[in-house]
Amino acid sequence: MTKTGRRHMKASEIPAFVVDVIEVGCDISAVGHESCVIGDIEEQDAAIEELDRVGEKYGNRDPLKQEIVNYLWSIGRYVDIASEGTRH
Repeated sequence: MTKTGRRHMKASEIPAFVVDVIEVGCDISAVGHESCVIGDIEEQDAAIEELDRVGEKYGNRDPLKQEIVNYLWSIGRYVDIASEGTRH
């Protein structure tokens, strides 16, 4: 646990975290190779409350941001954005 009492998510929990987010009714995808988004909430109020519960269950995931992005790429949940230098 951290000083604030919130636990840190473990790398081994990433697959379960992704499944839980999807089961709430939200889309989770990597955007490029450095970030990810949780979006497309089907039932707004209920899903927000459930996402809060998922967040509390897994704790702080910030230190694992890159590992989450890599996992999402590995399972095909990503949006590949072209870098500015490759546009014509």
